[in-house]
Amino acid sequence: MTQVHVTTTVNGDEVEFLADPRETLLDCLRDKVGMTGAKEGCGTGDCGACSVTLDGRLVCSCLVLGVEAEGKDIGTIEGMADGDDLHPLQAKFIEYAALQCGICTPGILVATEALLKKSPDPSEEEVRYWLAGNLCRCTGYDKIIRAVLDTARDLREGV
Repeated sequence: MTQVHVTTTVNGDEVEFLADPRETLLDCLRDKVGMTGAKEGCGTGDCGACSVTLDGRLVCSCLVLGVEAEGKDIGTIEGMADGDDLHPLQAKFIEYAALQCGICTPGILVATEALLKKSPDPSEEEVRYWLAGNLCRCTGYDKIIRAVLDTARDLREGV
């Protein structure tokens, strides 16, 4: 099959790659762009391990074709930290031990960052609802929820 030239922006940087029209955005990000943070957990959009933002909208990159990224702005876990300075969510996840094996963590962090941009003062119910598409087999979610709520409070208070 003919490869398609794709020009997109990933974490603020213009990126170009060739994609088979049947290739997922997840595979393109991992194999062509070198952004390996998003993980393939299920390949069917049920686990959220591959969550990225596409023009500000949270998506499962295993359900989006790489060619659909043409001209779009993609946000991945690699774009959260500022050099060695962790994003406040990343720091809270470490503080709260809200991660274990790490397979789901990038997707959950991208999802919760998107939530806090949309709703800077979410209730616990909102956080749980927002993360319903992100499966974690290790943490039991409580530490994740606490880390997100604490981060939201700190960001609102300018801490």
